[in-house]
Amino acid sequence: MSPGAISLRYALFYATLFLAIGAHLPFWPLWLEGRGLSAAEIGLLLALGSWIKLVANPGLAHLSDRAGWNKGSVVLLTAVSVAVFIAFIPARGFAWILALHLLAAASFPLLVPLAESQTLAAVYRHSLDYGRIRLWGSLAFIAGSLATGGLIAAYDAEWVLWLVLGPLALTFFVAVALPGRAVTGTPGDAAEDVSLRRVLRLFTERGTVTLLCASALIQASHAAYYGFSSLAWRAAGIGETTIAVLWTEGVVAEILFFAFSRRLADRLAPGTLMMAAGLLGCLRWTVTGLSSDIAALAAVQILHAATFAATHLAAMHYITRTTPPRLAASMQSLYSALSGGLVMGGTMLLAGSLYESGPGLPFLAMAGLSLAAAVLACVAGLLPRPRPAL
Repeated sequence: MSPGAISLRYALFYATLFLAIGAHLPFWPLWLEGRGLSAAEIGLLLALGSWIKLVANPGLAHLSDRAGWNKGSVVLLTAVSVAVFIAFIPARGFAWILALHLLAAASFPLLVPLAESQTLAAVYRHSLDYGRIRLWGSLAFIAGSLATGGLIAAYDAEWVLWLVLGPLALTFFVAVALPGRAVTGTPGDAAEDVSLRRVLRLFTERGTVTLLCASALIQASHAAYYGFSSLAWRAAGIGETTIAVLWTEGVVAEILFFAFSRRLADRLAPGTLMMAAGLLGCLRWTVTGLSSDIAALAAVQILHAATFAATHLAAMHYITRTTPPRLAASMQSLYSALSGGLVMGGTMLLAGSLYESGPGLPFLAMAGLSLAAAVLACVAGLLPRPRPAL
């Protein structure tokens, strides 16, 4: 199979998966409300789902590594996710929906780190352009969000489930068509140590844990943006249409970065890229916290290319370069749990408490986190580098 054909299949996987995520992430609470759940029940359900994800995702990813599965894991988890969302169709009542939600939380979010580990392995094996593959996920996320928002505005929130389920079904067929065998190696292969102890040892090496903590802090600095930017901007008199344009500008900047990121990934060390992202993040959140001027906000929204895209690119390449292929999914899922679960959750609580004291305070706190991340990335660059992946 040619490199172009391989890139196309991974790009299609990202596109279909993130089309579903674009419908699910912003609008799933509205579907839950439409099924009769109260605000307190929705909050409890989402919190339990986050905690399950923190435990289940790294555990399942490590089982996948130990079994020697790569493509097979993606196919299986996609099939499970499709089955769970089909089961949501007749679901009524808190207990039934909670049980399904926990199953979904244990399977659906894991598709992203599994996809990252498989895609980056192919990128290094076939000299592909990761950024130009990954940007299709960002484009699809926009399309999924816009389509879902339009349909539920015109009809009702029941459309959310169908706009998650339809793309997920397509994702399953694309997963089956991905290159590679279902199994690489044999379970318990004596030639390589795939134990949890080794994964944790790799993850906690000084250089690795320092750089990945820096990445987690930069990603978690988006907590104020994700949770409170729309509220703060509307309170400052900015209209909903302008707010939507500002959000779209950030994602467009992310897409353009991914489209032209290959030279940066080749020329700059991950630590250097992440240090720059942290410093630019400090600038972005400082301006956002101090100003409600539309021109100023539009100028710093471009920096989403640094705070999200450059940070993500640096972390993905660092993990791939320093982790043996048989442990890639475990490392990806541990990093995902650290950045998207543990640190992001705590930062979101911090942002919420600060917002009550002043709309700009959460963003200034996020600027501090970004600056701390830049310092950590600098420290990581001074530490001995881990041995390259085998």
